[in-house]
Amino acid sequence: MRTGNKFRLILIGALMILTGLTACSSRLGWGVLLWSTEDPPIPSGTVLPVYIRSNINKVWVVGIPDNYLDKKNRINKMEIPLSRFELAGSKAKAHKRAEAFSRYAHTYAENMQDGLPIRDNPDNNARRIYRLRTGEIIKVLSLAKGVPAISTTGDPLPGDWYRVLTEDGSIGYCFSYRLKLFEHNGGPITASAAAGPENSAGPDPDLDMLLSKTWSPELYFTMVNYKRINLEELSHYWRFDPGQETGIARIYAPGYDLNFSYNAIRPEGQRAWRFEGSNLHMQMRSDTTIAVQFSEGGGGMKTLLFVALPTAVDDLIIQESARRERLYDVIFSQGPVFTSNNYGTIAFNENGSFAWRGFDLLVPRFIPESAEGDGTVSMDLFLDPAFEDRYSGAFTLHFTENGARETAVLRCMYALDNQGFRIEVAPESTIEDSTVVRRAASPMVLYFFKDALLW
Repeated sequence: MRTGNKFRLILIGALMILTGLTACSSRLGWGVLLWSTEDPPIPSGTVLPVYIRSNINKVWVVGIPDNYLDKKNRINKMEIPLSRFELAGSKAKAHKRAEAFSRYAHTYAENMQDGLPIRDNPDNNARRIYRLRTGEIIKVLSLAKGVPAISTTGDPLPGDWYRVLTEDGSIGYCFSYRLKLFEHNGGPITASAAAGPENSAGPDPDLDMLLSKTWSPELYFTMVNYKRINLEELSHYWRFDPGQETGIARIYAPGYDLNFSYNAIRPEGQRAWRFEGSNLHMQMRSDTTIAVQFSEGGGGMKTLLFVALPTAVDDLIIQESARRERLYDVIFSQGPVFTSNNYGTIAFNENGSFAWRGFDLLVPRFIPESAEGDGTVSMDLFLDPAFEDRYSGAFTLHFTENGARETAVLRCMYALDNQGFRIEVAPESTIEDSTVVRRAASPMVLYFFKDALLW
């Protein structure tokens, strides 16, 4: 008798004595084998009787079907890890569950991408619960409906979401793009892409943390830190994507749109990694900052910084859009019509548009002759702190132009008071990074009184 079988027999006998069971004892029920066994080689999907559940040893004790019995050793029971067997209840329920499981009963998958995540929901943005090693085998439990996976170029990835079981008992969802599915009917499972020494080195909590975050360019952090959110910049969703789902890392930042195909993410120093098969490297400078390094065409190395923002980009866009709406609502509620003896009448509409009549004195120095007196208002400018005590804010008027290729704009600082509305023109030379940082050499200031009559 083999040593392993002797040990199993002794353990099973001890468990049965402790629980008061004998060979003729009643069963706990019936269930379905989720992961095939090696000795004897029973395929997954097989219905088996259950005798004991041991939470201490984390095993089921199940019966071995007659056609898999070792007649010489006469061992008719065996242990199954709790995660690899599903108790169904009655024999009829177990067969019904086995029938539902039959489509994927013999389907396994080999992971072809080091670091491929298993998530708690079938969605690339869901929480990661496990990180696969290259060559690691998982059991496919079922097909899952989920959010389509998107590549770094924004195109849908081929493949499907599957509910899967790992060798250590973790259950979650994995997208199949980097999986190699195969059929197995019991006995030892051999991976075709066996993990190398670095893959078997154990977990890397720093890398796990890095891969769990969204990395935005440093300029996004500057916007958040100084509370000057540029919606146009945010709308690009610039980012660094390690591409653990696809094996393709992407740098999408101002002036860069690069893809790097790689085989694995390998450590190369303290909190530093290389993307094997490419010239891409990354290092964590803090829990919220990483440096990404790659070689450019001329052979030199380029380093870009990316940060993990405290607020998601989508939420920043919502918050900033709401802030701008509030600022515009104040102007609208104070008027919405303002009149000047020299510069005409300007009316602000609830939908963010304006109509301005009589601005001839501003043509053509500030407003081109082709500009019509209608357009839209953007609350897209910010004030240097030096101006915040004298002005309420700044905005851009986008004029509709008859036959022109580009819309004429007039950028201004403004201040509201009980009597009306003061505007100071802010030429391009006074603006840096969407912020009015200085006054013009010869400031152009317009004052409009509130008009009680709508026109």
